[in-house]
Amino acid sequence: MQPSVDWSLRPLADMSSAEFHDWQALLEERSGMVVTEQRRIFLQANLSSRMREVGVTDYASYYRQVTDGPRGAVEWSTLMDRLTVQETRFFRHPPSFALLSAYMQQRCESRGAAQPWSLWSVGCASGEETYSLAICAAEALTLDGCDGQYGVIGTDISLSALSRSRDGLYSRRRLEQMDPDLCARYFQPMPDGRFQVTPSLAARVCFARLNVLELNGAPMSDMDVIFCQNLLIYFRRWRRREILNRLVERLAPGGLLVIGAGEVVGWQHPELVPVADSQVLAFTRKCL
Repeated sequence: MQPSVDWSLRPLADMSSAEFHDWQALLEERSGMVVTEQRRIFLQANLSSRMREVGVTDYASYYRQVTDGPRGAVEWSTLMDRLTVQETRFFRHPPSFALLSAYMQQRCESRGAAQPWSLWSVGCASGEETYSLAICAAEALTLDGCDGQYGVIGTDISLSALSRSRDGLYSRRRLEQMDPDLCARYFQPMPDGRFQVTPSLAARVCFARLNVLELNGAPMSDMDVIFCQNLLIYFRRWRRREILNRLVERLAPGGLLVIGAGEVVGWQHPELVPVADSQVLAFTRKCL
C-alpha cells in the first residue's frame, strides 16, 4: 500500500530561467532584495506556498497577480512577509549595545535632560532589536542620575513583523539569553507562558512600515542613534552604500550609526568619524 501524500507539500513545477529572471528583477526593483541562483530554491518554495493558498498554479500567473494594480499591491505585501527573513533576538550583538551604553553615558554629561534622545532600529523584524535599544537607553540614562527622556522607532517592510513587534509578546526561549535582571524589569509574565513588554517600556517605542529604498521620503531626522544591522547583506554593494548615505542624512550631529560587522567594506562618508572599536562597525557624525 502506497503511503498517503500530503498534497499541500507537493512541489509545483520548477521555474523556468525566464520566470526566475522576472522574479529576480521584480524583487530587486521593488525591495532591493537580491535573490542569487543559490537562493532559487528558497524563492520557489515560498512562492509555491503562497500560490497554493490563493489557488494559482503557475509562476507567470502569480507574477501578473502581484503586479496588477491596487489588488496586486496587497498581495505583494503579503508575499514580502514570506520572503523577508525575520529571525533575530534580544541584544543580538552584545558589543554593539555595550558601545551604545558607553556612548549615551558619555554624551549624557554634555546634553541637558530636557533634550530627548531619539533612536532608530532599521529593519526591526519582530521587534527584539528595537526593544533592546529601548532597554539599553533606559539603563544608560538612569546611571549617574542622568534621567533623560528617549524614544525608539523600529521600521520594517513586513507588516506581519510589525504587528508582532507592536504586540510585544515573546516566548521564554526568546528571552533565555537576556540578563535575568533586565527580564524582570522590562517584561511581565503572562498566563500563557509568554512574556509581555512592560507598559512603561512599550510607551517609549513605536513601529512603522518603511522600505529602505524609499528613505528619501522617510520622516525621520536628527536621530541620535541609528542601528542598521543584519539588513544590508541582502542588497548589492552599490545599494548598501546608497542606503547608508541616506541614513547619514538623518543622523544628528554627534549621532551614532551602528552597522553590522562585515556588511559593508571600504565605505566612507565625509561627515562621519569611525569609532575605535575592534568588535563593532560604527561611526559618529561630525558636529557642526
